[in-house]
Amino acid sequence: MKAISYRHYGGPEVLAFGDHPDPKVGPDKVLVEVRAAAVSPVDVKAQAGYLDTVLDAVFPVVPGWDVSGVVVQPGVSVPEFAVGDEVMGYVREDVLCHGTFAEYVAAPVRTLARKPRTLGFEEAAALPLAGLTAYQVLHRSLRVGPGDTVLVNAASGGVGSMAVQIARHLGARVIGAAREGGQDRVRELGAEPVPYGDGFTARVRQLAPKGVDAALDTIGGQVLKDSAHLLAPAGRLASVADGEVIALGGEYYWVRPDPADLTALAGLAEQGALTVRVARTFPLEQAADAQRALLEGGLNGKVVVTVGRND
Repeated sequence: MKAISYRHYGGPEVLAFGDHPDPKVGPDKVLVEVRAAAVSPVDVKAQAGYLDTVLDAVFPVVPGWDVSGVVVQPGVSVPEFAVGDEVMGYVREDVLCHGTFAEYVAAPVRTLARKPRTLGFEEAAALPLAGLTAYQVLHRSLRVGPGDTVLVNAASGGVGSMAVQIARHLGARVIGAAREGGQDRVRELGAEPVPYGDGFTARVRQLAPKGVDAALDTIGGQVLKDSAHLLAPAGRLASVADGEVIALGGEYYWVRPDPADLTALAGLAEQGALTVRVARTFPLEQAADAQRALLEGGLNGKVVVTVGRND
């Protein structure tokens, strides 16, 4: 099969397109013909070696954790899927090796769910990691419910845009912090937009004088500190970007594959309660350019690599 891989840590320049052995299909795995794979910031961080203390790398590494595609062969102990099923997944394993930037991936069944019928393959590939991150942190860490006022940072980005929609579905009022270019997107998603920059905390205080009930940080650093100061006395704080949140009394949350949560996200998409925006697409062989587009920023949507036909 054709795939993208890297033989040592680095930036987009270390990626190479070429032939790789076809994946082996273990008993608990599902061979998926990849139609699309999203590019996420964590992919770039892992490739640069920032996760080396927690994940071993077996080179050459095929990058990518998000995927959508069609089942080619279920493992012998996988009754959940059949040949021809359309699926999506957050295919994170315990080592960096067999990723989704390839024509085929053997995905553990625990990482997959059926693709929403209302989404194309490109949109479905952009949903799992960002969607699961937002869904899990809002439900499990921040425990958002009806009547809560929630501050979502980077609200026009991948995780932030999902968090705005899910929080709204849970009955919360959402204040969406974003750069100037993302204000329209935040408003479109149903949140009250607040731009970053001088006077940011004062602008949030105008909307929530008593503080926010929950704050989701996706950036870290000063944004995290500002979020902590904007909490109501019993407010909850969580970050998916900066472990310093623990010292501020909050929770550092790391997303995990969960087929039940993925299925719930698919249900929200099919109800029209959750939309996915793809900003740019690149063919598999241009995965390095896809990473560069992500790193350049300024996109109100996900970057996706397409593989083969996407009819």
